[in-house]
Amino acid sequence: MPAATAPVQLDLTGSVADLTRILADIPSVSGDEAAIADAIEAALRGFAHLEVIRDGHCVIARTHLGRAERVVVAGHIDTVPIADNLPTRTVDGVIHGRGTVDMKGGVAVALALAAGIPEPTRDVTYVFYDCEEIEATRNGLGRLSRTRPELLQADFAVLGEPTSAVVEGGCQGTMRIEVALSGTAAHSARSWMGSNAVHAAGPVLDVLNAYEPQQIEVDGLVYREGLNAVGISGGIAGNVIPDRCTVLINYRFAPDKSLAEAEAHLRDLFAGYEVTVTDASPAARPGLNAPVAANFVAAVGGTPGPKYGWTDVALFSTLGIPAVNFGPGNPSLAHKDDEHCPISDLVACEDAMRRWLTS
Repeated sequence: MPAATAPVQLDLTGSVADLTRILADIPSVSGDEAAIADAIEAALRGFAHLEVIRDGHCVIARTHLGRAERVVVAGHIDTVPIADNLPTRTVDGVIHGRGTVDMKGGVAVALALAAGIPEPTRDVTYVFYDCEEIEATRNGLGRLSRTRPELLQADFAVLGEPTSAVVEGGCQGTMRIEVALSGTAAHSARSWMGSNAVHAAGPVLDVLNAYEPQQIEVDGLVYREGLNAVGISGGIAGNVIPDRCTVLINYRFAPDKSLAEAEAHLRDLFAGYEVTVTDASPAARPGLNAPVAANFVAAVGGTPGPKYGWTDVALFSTLGIPAVNFGPGNPSLAHKDDEHCPISDLVACEDAMRRWLTS
């Protein structure tokens, strides 16, 4: 039998840049987070001021100081698949590699805070969770909200998602649908005897090409919507006219819409077609007018912007907990092969969060 691999040891008291690199160099594609969760749990258990709880591949660490307010600082520990962009490397003050932006930089900041602030002015629940990058049904934070909701009770939450170290409020909702086209199979040498379902997808693609995404202002922030085909499938053999074709479409919608309203909009656009919703997550309004959110913005500084994309602020919103996104790294680099995060962003986020948790 091959020798067991020794668990990675994390130093939570060193530099946040070094910690980011070590975390990013632990492969943790969605569904394969055991090794990084083990390392995080072991490191956190070394600090007496934290209660540490393991739930699947989620690791929760909490202070119990009897403060008047409790906040959640959360980050997901999974990444999208590696694209020959590990191990990490540092060039001119920038860390390159999968997960440096989305979002092991944010996780490193949270871990440094958990270890380095034994007596915050607010009680803090740090949550490190799995399976954020895949279908919502497997999301570790969602699982906690259903099975251990008491662990997420708080007055406010901060998601360490990449925001270039400025506050981003709310998030877009996301919905994926399949539009199915039917035809009649036939031998391709006698194509006139069939009906080509792939060709029938043309009008669906025409709808998408002609669609003009809206820019919608919600609570002072402008969200840009998007509607795009993200996949198409059909055909069974090189000599058969396909009798079935499916177009997979992703709709990113502003937080002025509910899931029901987003679905109704898509069904109106593709009226007459067979439409199936395959995945959906709600949007979240910015909520920056809540006093606890306004206090956070004042503490960390900067001018808030909208979050383009979906994050788990939406889940906290459904729980009635105001939440914002605030983390290192340019969000436009998330999932890119050349993903990279400036060390200056890591330091800025750590310093800002430390000010907030000690003020």
